[in-house]
Amino acid sequence: MSLGVKSVNMADVARHLGISKKTLYKYVKDKNDLVMKSFSLQHEMENEKMASILSEGKNAIDESFEMMKFISQMLNGLHPSIIHDIEKYHPEVFHEMQNKQHCSIYDFLKNNMTKGQKEGLYREDFNPEIVAKIYLASMDSLFDYKVFRHSETPLVDLYLELFRYHNRGIASQKGIDYLIEKVKQEKTNNT
Repeated sequence: MSLGVKSVNMADVARHLGISKKTLYKYVKDKNDLVMKSFSLQHEMENEKMASILSEGKNAIDESFEMMKFISQMLNGLHPSIIHDIEKYHPEVFHEMQNKQHCSIYDFLKNNMTKGQKEGLYREDFNPEIVAKIYLASMDSLFDYKVFRHSETPLVDLYLELFRYHNRGIASQKGIDYLIEKVKQEKTNNT
């Protein structure tokens, strides 16, 4: 995740693990299999984190902030070319990974927005299913080198702008008031 996919070869992986390449190939068929298994594990860890956030019983905005912190941590350690490398050199992994992540994130977003509407923190005049799809499309655009050059703006900063844009856009007045206090609290906690 931090070095990129193309730049790491099987010998690097074996050396890092302190095993021979022959031993490594007992567990994976080839680099594509290793990439698939790595992203499957990453996806499981992401789902566990989402379940953990949901189990805390927080309101919709607090859930959203916890998810933002988790995603920001992941993006901070992400090599800028990783999505491009996977899409180009491991397209079947890319499509499976994207489908799984879209389903998980879509469900989280839709449920979060529905919950926030019931709590009065989010506006009632939008469709959570449609807005969740718009959010996913916006997330995908963050990784598009034609749209954003990561050398100009770090990926995590792009994500944080999308997060703020999204939350302010769906928040009711009650939610905006809560967001203002939440941001003040977060800034105080981080200083």
